[in-house]
Amino acid sequence: MSKAFEICSDVTLTYDQQLKALAKLGEATDDSLPVTLEFKEAYDKGILCDLNEGCMPFRPRYICPDYRVLMEKGCKFLNLEAPKDIWEACNSLLILYKHVPSITTFPVYLGNFDELFEPFVQDEKEARKALRLFLRHIDSTLTDSFVHANLGPRLTKAGRIILELTKEMQLAIPNITLLYNPDITAEEDALFSIDSMLHTAKPSFANDKLFLKDFNNEPYCIASCYNGLLIGGGGFTLPRVRLATMAHEAKDLTDFIENVLPKYAEILLDHMDRRCEYMVEKSNFFKSNFLIKEGFLHQEKFVGLFGVVGLAECVNYFHGIEDKSKGFGNDPILNKEGQMIIEALEKVVNSHVTKYCDAFGHHHILHAQVGIDSDTTDNSPGCRIPVGSEPGIHKHVMHSCLFHKFFPSGIGDIFKFDETWEKNEAAILDIIRGAFNNDMRYFSGYLADCDVIRVTGYLVKKSEVAKLDAGGQSLNQVTVFGKGARDYGKAFDRRVQSSND
Repeated sequence: MSKAFEICSDVTLTYDQQLKALAKLGEATDDSLPVTLEFKEAYDKGILCDLNEGCMPFRPRYICPDYRVLMEKGCKFLNLEAPKDIWEACNSLLILYKHVPSITTFPVYLGNFDELFEPFVQDEKEARKALRLFLRHIDSTLTDSFVHANLGPRLTKAGRIILELTKEMQLAIPNITLLYNPDITAEEDALFSIDSMLHTAKPSFANDKLFLKDFNNEPYCIASCYNGLLIGGGGFTLPRVRLATMAHEAKDLTDFIENVLPKYAEILLDHMDRRCEYMVEKSNFFKSNFLIKEGFLHQEKFVGLFGVVGLAECVNYFHGIEDKSKGFGNDPILNKEGQMIIEALEKVVNSHVTKYCDAFGHHHILHAQVGIDSDTTDNSPGCRIPVGSEPGIHKHVMHSCLFHKFFPSGIGDIFKFDETWEKNEAAILDIIRGAFNNDMRYFSGYLADCDVIRVTGYLVKKSEVAKLDAGGQSLNQVTVFGKGARDYGKAFDRRVQSSND
């Protein structure tokens, strides 16, 4: 049976999901961009992974248009004038979204809703009606919860309406992040956002001060799972290293840090260079796409993301630890060794000079990737503590703070709360403030009994996963990833944090 026939005969896939899977199959089997023998060997061993990017990179993986251009000038290519009211603003954005590509075929960044909509909120009742239809349209047509919107740092009437509707409608799409800055975000707005987060797994909280510092105060956004990228730019590519799989190539930790890690990092960096060069010089995206021509995007603001998974299992491997609750995340010595590994990797990545990535000094940047179901439990996402082995929330947060500073293009940790936190939302805000003061970059949470939950970086509904379990279809195409993450990575089994602990 061919792979194409498997896709066409799969009763759990919608027509649109089949169409996209067949297109991805074609991209994956093309050989326009040859890979080196070294990369292929490391790929076959499972040490390096291209995250299904295929061998014909005809567009960047992640694209983050400056939607303010649409609001100020409209779009000539799409025959759109600058919007004059909330209805035209919603309509113009929905039209433009259909023309913003990405690795998923859906836009991974929808803009900062506070900035985009607040000028048009004249009548709150009318704005609520327009934004309800806007969110319903997104949930029913941009059917992928890597679709991501931002709010803040100053929460506006528009932002509050969107969070109210999100809680009321229980939508998994879009993903939402609040750019939290205690100097700008009002306490009542932060608490309002935490209430929404507990009941809908969004918004997550991004450390606005830290991102601005790392991006030289340039306008940035959070896209896809939790990827920090420049507005008007995006991510060329996101391949990754599986550190735990790589560890088996080393004699010991010293050999790993001094020899094995640099070897495979350089192979992946070379692969990234080749992909970027193909996109810029051979594909037509940066030469002819209207998003470039009309100023929504700028090639120099794109960067390559060097992905990392499996730090926990890598460190545990060198100590022969099988009980993960006694390993990385719960042992100060192993945590320190984890830092040593990431510091060594950062040095290699930052020393590599690439032809493009102009806004980042011609360097690729580190990204703690959220993992895929084929990683199983052998390579945990990014630098996370393995699911089910998490300590109490305060120790967990301080552990996260050790690693978040190394990943300007994104890293995140997720906290699953019991119902006692509903009466302690101010305590969660205190935890977030303290964490951000100690360089935590991204905080996500949800109540254990929520239907909408955060899996690794994306959102799914448990009720939709149940549909797949029963042989049905789910409109959200990442529900299948959520099912895989549950079945093979235990992603639904995080420690439930109690406020009484």
